[in-house]
Amino acid sequence: MTDFGAAFAAAFRLVVTLDANLVEIVLLSLRVSLGAVAIATLIGMPLGAIVALFRFPGRTGAVVVLNALMGLPPVVVGLIVYLLLSRAGPLGVLGLLFTPTAMVIAQVILVTPIIAALTRQVIDDLWGEYAEQLRSLGAGPAQALPTLLWDGRFTLLIAVLAGFGRASAEVGAVMIVGGNIDHVTRVMTTAIALEVSKGDLALALGLGLILIALSLGINGTAYVLKGAAQWRSV
Repeated sequence: MTDFGAAFAAAFRLVVTLDANLVEIVLLSLRVSLGAVAIATLIGMPLGAIVALFRFPGRTGAVVVLNALMGLPPVVVGLIVYLLLSRAGPLGVLGLLFTPTAMVIAQVILVTPIIAALTRQVIDDLWGEYAEQLRSLGAGPAQALPTLLWDGRFTLLIAVLAGFGRASAEVGAVMIVGGNIDHVTRVMTTAIALEVSKGDLALALGLGLILIALSLGINGTAYVLKGAAQWRSV
């Protein structure tokens, strides 16, 4: 108990004093995760909206695939990206393996289906609610899309936050494609795994505290946005 208390006190001290190593790891984690979520949003939201509004052969299959891909195993994604970026892989010439860019690519693959599937559900629900009214105004699916996106903006932001939560907590894929290299690709989750194996509980606990704070912040923001969306619908 004494050792744990000392480790927790040391971890708190690292956070409060903004330890240089801890700050470097946190900033890299945020840069990778935010970059991945931004790219995934640019891909996933239009994809989800298209699947929601337009009828095309195989649409039901596309919906099933999107929902299934939300549960992609991170280690499998990491393995696929590793094979693509390795020297023998088709993209090996780019030299991206064991770089933050490789980690962003892996996280984009993991997060895009989440944002796309949630966006599809939001837009599909809104289209079902307002389709008749919008059609009476002469607006088809394509013309109605900006209106639906604006009306569902709070719920769509929750989808983005869900994607960021998945990205910031990811360890398997980024460990494989990033290599957990000190000062290069070491992010919070991989650093925690390494420091625990080394017995350095102070840094691991410090990073864990920050991850918990991020999780609470994300969930709190999502709760506020959900309340705002429900208030607007009244």
